[in-house]
Amino acid sequence: MDSLARLTVISRSPAATASLGRRLGRRLRAGSVVALTGELGCGKTLLTRGICQGLEVPPRQVNSPTFVLVNEYRGRLPVCHLDLYRLGGEADAVELGISDYLAHTGAGVMIVEWAEKIPSLLPEARLDVAFEVIAERQRRLDITASGEGFAGILEGLGRP
Repeated sequence: MDSLARLTVISRSPAATASLGRRLGRRLRAGSVVALTGELGCGKTLLTRGICQGLEVPPRQVNSPTFVLVNEYRGRLPVCHLDLYRLGGEADAVELGISDYLAHTGAGVMIVEWAEKIPSLLPEARLDVAFEVIAERQRRLDITASGEGFAGILEGLGRP
């Protein structure tokens, strides 16, 4: 891995989580993979909506693809949104062709909810966002940027 950077953000409200997502989305470039981990209801889809807004995807298009696994959106860059909640693990992901999506991120951005279910299928160069519930409306987001060019994405991201 060429570089590694870390940032911890405490989100005190759903609006703050969405705002962080918007700022992050504005900084993403083609080929970016964002891997989200954390318990059910911790804010992964809320952050995804913010990222998509930062990528100029119309908000009404963005919803959780829990039942269909994959949604694709058009914005400044194409966005592929995977929600792996219903998968049992990596074998299911391979069988369903999820690894093909991950191998062809190329011109767009890929956001993977429940990324902890497919750790060995994820590319090394990516942003990992681990959610921890602190209180009813507070979340700790540990963001790790791995790989060439991703460290710069985190600079100043924690400031609204």
